[in-house]
Amino acid sequence: MQAFDLDLCELRPSATALRDDVRAFLAEALADYPPAERARSWVAFDAEFSRKLGAQGWLGMTWPEPYGAEKSALERYVVVEELLAAGAPVAAHWIAERQSGPLLLRFGTQEQQKLILPQIAAGECFFCIGMSEPDSGSDLASIRTRAVRGDGGWVINGQKVWTTYAHKSHYMIALVRTADAGDDRHAGMSQFIVDLKTPGITVRPIRNMIGDEEFNEVIFEDAFVPDTMLVGEEGNGWQQVIAELAFERSGPDRFLSCFQLLVEIVRRAHDIPREEPSNRAAVAIGRLVAHLITLRQMSLAVAAQLDAGVQPVVEATVVKDLGVAFEQSIPEIAHELFGVSPRLEGGDDFEKALAYVQQASVSFSLRGGTTEILRGVIARGLGLR
Repeated sequence: MQAFDLDLCELRPSATALRDDVRAFLAEALADYPPAERARSWVAFDAEFSRKLGAQGWLGMTWPEPYGAEKSALERYVVVEELLAAGAPVAAHWIAERQSGPLLLRFGTQEQQKLILPQIAAGECFFCIGMSEPDSGSDLASIRTRAVRGDGGWVINGQKVWTTYAHKSHYMIALVRTADAGDDRHAGMSQFIVDLKTPGITVRPIRNMIGDEEFNEVIFEDAFVPDTMLVGEEGNGWQQVIAELAFERSGPDRFLSCFQLLVEIVRRAHDIPREEPSNRAAVAIGRLVAHLITLRQMSLAVAAQLDAGVQPVVEATVVKDLGVAFEQSIPEIAHELFGVSPRLEGGDDFEKALAYVQQASVSFSLRGGTTEILRGVIARGLGLR
């Protein structure tokens, strides 16, 4: 059984000073960025913006030299928090900087690190996640994509799905079977860095109900990956994925994805004529802000543990689970307060933000693991099952 540890922490003065720099940068870079676009936030892809962040030294900033500036996880937290609160388009570099880079720092070879990490830190190299498969759902242990040894490398056949921005990424870190599981269904899996320009790889965007195409299916047909692109040890893929997911599940993106809609709720409540009753709006906004502050403190505590070299799997999973419930409640509360219909076309800032978030938030309980899977992880970690 794992102890549940979320000690509150305070940001260092250096992090506070950094926040001012980030805000000044964003005020200029996003001066004309409309609220409807800000509502898209972490799913908005802008390669040029990512390069600007790299030039500021704000990508890979916790990584050791020569790849990064060896800043603390809490300083990086401030940068990410400000980016999301401003609704900045961060999707291009997001996965590479958040989890692929840290995974390679922990498990990758020196050659892999030298090849890839400088490009990620510069905002010039983008990754997608190759975990989920069409017939596996959230049960990663049931994956069937397989890599078979060949001359100087591995030949991969199979299919991945929900690979966000695979059609615009340079690489995928793919979890595949390199051996049969036997009695341990988590055994026999390995991770590979896959160049998505490799012959035998087909990327097909999936259009969702909002009209976006960030999700993709990726098909491997005798795609060759050299031995030099094996990440970590052969057969250790499951343990590596668990470590990778800790980076994915606890950050401020787990409660700030809908922040622009919350901003628009406050603006709308402020603009209502004073003679109209506002107690209900004040109570609802107060409750949302209280939840937001609590989630932020929990997320900061996880960041402090990561900074200390701890792997807070259960704590990170709790933040993700609670964050989803919080974010999915915001569009419902927005509609109840003002009775306004969401409108992507022709609406005002509030209506457009509501329309996007209302549709997008449905998928929030899938990303990073479904609610059912997350609660199973929490229960096992706490010795409850």
